[in-house]
Amino acid sequence: MRLKRTGILTKIVIAVVFIYALVSLARLNDRKAEAQEQLQELKQQEAQLAAENDRMQYAIDNADDDEVIRDIAREHGYVDPDEKVF
Repeated sequence: MRLKRTGILTKIVIAVVFIYALVSLARLNDRKAEAQEQLQELKQQEAQLAAENDRMQYAIDNADDDEVIRDIAREHGYVDPDEKVF
């Protein structure tokens, strides 16, 4: 049994499909890199928000502590009468 030779049209179609697959793969690789960068940014934001949340929870839990009250007042621009701000 002898194999039939493929025509030029078949070869062109196969080449076009192969090139399309390569271009699609390159685009997906770029999108993956962008998604990974975005993921790293979101993880960093999550860590910052978690730290802020912990700080606020500490302030709530220790709301009757004089030092915590002073720290919160300083954050809002208040100072003790005898305190000098630099």
